[in-house]
Amino acid sequence: MPPYTINDLEHADIDHAIQIADRVWWVGHCQENDIFQCHVYLIEQGDQSVLLDPGSVLTFRYTLRKIEEVIPFTQIRYFVCHHQDPDITSALPLIDQLISRDDAVLVTHWRTRMLVKHYGLRLPFWLVEENDWKLALDDRCLDFVFTPYAHFPGAICTFDPVSQVLFSSDLFGGLTPEFSLVAKDESYFEAMRPFHEHYMPSRDILGYALRAIERHPVRIIAPQHGSIIPERLVGFMIDHLKTLDCGLYLIARGDTDIQKLSQLNQTLRDITNTMLIYRDFRDIANSLLEITQRVLPATSLEFHARLDEQRVLHLSPESRYRGIEEAEPPAAVARILDLDHKQWSELNAVNAAEFLLAGDSDSLILMLPLFSPAKGTAEAVAIIHLAEPTTANDALHQIIEQMSVPLQVAVEREVIYRQMDLERQQIYERSIRDPLTGLFTRIYMQEVVQRLCDIQDRSPGHRVAVLMLDIDHFKNVNDTYGHNQGDIVLRRVAAEILATARSSDIAVRLGGEEFAIFVVGEAVVNVPQFAERLREKVAALRFEAPMADRLITVSIGAAIRQPQETLLDLIQRADTALYAAKHRGRNRVCVAPEVVDSLLAA
Repeated sequence: MPPYTINDLEHADIDHAIQIADRVWWVGHCQENDIFQCHVYLIEQGDQSVLLDPGSVLTFRYTLRKIEEVIPFTQIRYFVCHHQDPDITSALPLIDQLISRDDAVLVTHWRTRMLVKHYGLRLPFWLVEENDWKLALDDRCLDFVFTPYAHFPGAICTFDPVSQVLFSSDLFGGLTPEFSLVAKDESYFEAMRPFHEHYMPSRDILGYALRAIERHPVRIIAPQHGSIIPERLVGFMIDHLKTLDCGLYLIARGDTDIQKLSQLNQTLRDITNTMLIYRDFRDIANSLLEITQRVLPATSLEFHARLDEQRVLHLSPESRYRGIEEAEPPAAVARILDLDHKQWSELNAVNAAEFLLAGDSDSLILMLPLFSPAKGTAEAVAIIHLAEPTTANDALHQIIEQMSVPLQVAVEREVIYRQMDLERQQIYERSIRDPLTGLFTRIYMQEVVQRLCDIQDRSPGHRVAVLMLDIDHFKNVNDTYGHNQGDIVLRRVAAEILATARSSDIAVRLGGEEFAIFVVGEAVVNVPQFAERLREKVAALRFEAPMADRLITVSIGAAIRQPQETLLDLIQRADTALYAAKHRGRNRVCVAPEVVDSLLAA
């Protein structure tokens, strides 16, 4: 027979035995309309030949014919059963009747023997664990690979180091609607995915088995089910199997359709990966929408999540998911927030479903409460906008239920980020704001105003001016009426400063009864008028008893910054003008001489 190639296998006549490697043969049979094809393999070793996974009653007559095309059946001494399932062992009673030699044995693991012995065979058992996990043959020594719980407690695989073929039992098997002896390309993984996701108990168990297999230089994988995997695809299939989340039936609620469950499993995995990959909630939401559209006719997603007892965060595509704080969420959302599971079941009219379908022909939405594991209440509501009506059936209930936890985690994470941002902003505000008056502090002034000065030095047209204020006779206010009344005066004056100043002006409490206002831009030319207006407003303030008859006034000094002038020198010139205002009788505005020159120049 000429040397085999992978192309030979792809076009081989499956009605006959097919050589897949040196002295290694496929002797299985293609069952019509069966997506669960079972393969049988023969290692040709003269009268020490090996038959791996003999097959079932349904296929054994075809397997026997193909064996006889290669060697007489009587030359088979070893019958390897990787596990006990009837698709590979139910032919054993037929084999038992055909065997005439005394040295033939059934090769398997002790855990498999405990079940296969119930066939009542004459054929004795040869246990791999009692023979150092090796079987010496004429020109090779087979290695048995222990792959426990994949899918059976005593599951094993067989590796032939000469041909480098791995007889992988259930591992690497696939559900193939059309028979293909050889996997043609990477797309075969999609046939393996649902098979492994539902057949293997967990990713950890599958990973353990794959690591055991990777210790061997595998060139070809010959699985019991599906298609033979050629060398160029071996690494790809192993790497991708490592990513699967197995134990698919753990997410089933009565529905055992593994294709549907596999799709759901993939959806949940993609949602989790989305949250791991993306930080920006807009990216998360866009990815979640794309994933949701696999199972629903969704057009957009929005979320309402509780920030605290007073505020709700609204995340929607209209705001590019930047998040807008709401004092009052929509009535339909407010009705759901803070409900526990029992209250939600009582409220929901759709048979205590996990979601609520609402809207009309122009606006169809699916409302999904997202329950906090810590509080047990709905701390957020996801709203899925639909392009068309959707029937609230059991399958949709299951999908939505499984999606709700990942969605809740995504929204809760964004709320935590937002709360952290708010806390950081509050801490920053407290660090730069005077707690009594709400004006900026001297520390903030030195940082920000210095930057304004730097800008002016680069762009002379960007001018800076400062007003220095001092409350007249403030010590007398404290001595006469007490410090509480003094604080009231400080707050009232500060409020007048904020009301009179522009939003771009920087109002600062320097300490005690001293204030400063920094003015930038074109408004600098109107600094004297601004100062006079502020003086008049403070003088017009009226207080309640015991200060009903007391007038409060301020003295103001103003200065316009000269090019390259330091901040300290600017403040000093304004302070000198303030001292002049006090010296001339208080309750007045004095402008530094340089300001007059600057105004005339302007």
